[in-house]
Amino acid sequence: MTLTLSPEQARRIAVRAQLLDARRPVSLVETVDQLTLLQIDPTKAIAPSADLVAWSRLGDAYDHSDLTFALEQERSLVEFSSFIVPMDEIETVLALSPSRIHPTAIEWVEANKSFRTQILDRLRADGPLVAGEIEDTAEVPWASTGWTNDRSVLRMIELLNRMGEVAGAGRRGKLRTWNLAERVYPSDLLLPSPEDALRVETVRRLASLGIARPGRKESSGGEMLGAGDVGVPCTVAGVDGEWRVDPEAVAALEDGFAPRTALLSPFDRLVYDRDRALDLFGFEYVLEMYKPAAKRRWGYFALPILHGERLIGKLDAKVDHKKGRLNVFAVHEDFGWTAEMGDAVRAEIEALAGWLGVDVAHP
Repeated sequence: MTLTLSPEQARRIAVRAQLLDARRPVSLVETVDQLTLLQIDPTKAIAPSADLVAWSRLGDAYDHSDLTFALEQERSLVEFSSFIVPMDEIETVLALSPSRIHPTAIEWVEANKSFRTQILDRLRADGPLVAGEIEDTAEVPWASTGWTNDRSVLRMIELLNRMGEVAGAGRRGKLRTWNLAERVYPSDLLLPSPEDALRVETVRRLASLGIARPGRKESSGGEMLGAGDVGVPCTVAGVDGEWRVDPEAVAALEDGFAPRTALLSPFDRLVYDRDRALDLFGFEYVLEMYKPAAKRRWGYFALPILHGERLIGKLDAKVDHKKGRLNVFAVHEDFGWTAEMGDAVRAEIEALAGWLGVDVAHP
């Protein structure tokens, strides 16, 4: 028998699974463990996305130094590809990653066997190093139509990272440092079979989302989306198609729902799957930083606004650190807000500015 959820129930399941209700988590590691990952993105219109996601869950209890400590000192978290993941889950990540590398990239690695060996030998002798400290001796230079063209060292290191031979060891300023994987990951790694790893990953992903479409698809960023065949089949009243829901999330509906207001990164997993956000929340969103200014509807790095179990608008703002200001250019209401909504959003903007150590400047 297929379970039927109301739209409100489905949204509450999604919000609670993403730790965006009033019951905040107690630590950064607990947060990342539930979310399964933080996406790394360098855009700092407000703050780096990983920091913004962490703050939206932990509030003022979170400081960027917490992330640095977890990555470089405690090693409870680790950078892998373009994500930050729990070190406790690195076995699952490593078991699945090689199969998700494009065949042409594998062919390029194979065509550069000496180059690959040279990089590993250099890291063994002198690591950790940033990519710019390693000589480019590629037999076949990397060529692409994007920003990686002629950046053979970085591309090889990134692929060796995904193949489990090289690991992110920390940061030197903005630059990632690299070392041999055996020096970064636990010494007692035991990789599961790809089949077992896929099951673990899918179960964890559904728990982090609460509710998702069945099946799997790969996002443009290389992340898998969808719940596969795990969870409980369900439908959402008024929404076409089938869903899968985490059974523990369904049971938790009986505990009630404690709402709050949150400002989200454009890369937040509540909204990252834009089709899911539109289906569940009726929320239309496009990251417009790559659009000409005249064609933007909501702003360069507009933050989705959550209020309770509804996504209600976007905040167009940017930090000016020199002047100590959070410049608010516009607050876009997706529909007419109540006075209570407006007050809650303004309070959250003030909280964001306080966390950033700046004042709010309205137009």
